[in-house]
Amino acid sequence: MSASRIAPLALYQEVAERLRERIFSHELQPGTWVDEQALAEQYGISRTPLREALKVLAAEGLVTLKPRRGCYVTEISDRDLDEIFTVMAMLEGECARACAGRAGESDLSRLKSIHTDLERAAGKQDIDRFFEANQAFHQAIQQIADNRWLLQVIEDLRKVIKLSRHHSLFSEGRLEQALAEHRAILDALLERDTGAAEARMREHIRSGRTALERIARAKSKVA
Repeated sequence: MSASRIAPLALYQEVAERLRERIFSHELQPGTWVDEQALAEQYGISRTPLREALKVLAAEGLVTLKPRRGCYVTEISDRDLDEIFTVMAMLEGECARACAGRAGESDLSRLKSIHTDLERAAGKQDIDRFFEANQAFHQAIQQIADNRWLLQVIEDLRKVIKLSRHHSLFSEGRLEQALAEHRAILDALLERDTGAAEARMREHIRSGRTALERIARAKSKVA
């Protein structure tokens, strides 16, 4: 556990970012009680900026503030994931539709370049690099769609998804399947087929949820 101290003049946003990183790395596990006094001592700050930081994380859905019980890292249920992925499929599908209609030649070249990185990472079974290229591909589509409200909601939901203890790319065959889905999405975008781009992106997001379910079932059998 990192106990590096934060300078007294640091803003509560920095505290929130430190805690966010610890939550995403699962150093602070889902369901964990957040010991405000201990954290304040670790960071060398008063509890006021810490509490402001926790309010930020609560607004993002990463922690849950319970009256008279304190603050807990949010636990994500199967129902939560089902509902979040349903919303994500709609939102990212809309981004893909808008991207297909708006993208210029330079935008499409950028997407092709990112997809090349995906292909290379998949060929080397480099999951970390594939993660990065996958995120870049989705973010590029969202940026080209040029709807800041869609982007904001998607970013918030993706933060909550990171609370899951599993990741879909660890499902057997999922990396190859995800790559094929990306190829199909890119083809629709290059053809400027708005309907196909939306449909393929929705299916891609739904496939990610299905892969998470497979991982959870496999781990439950082992346990």
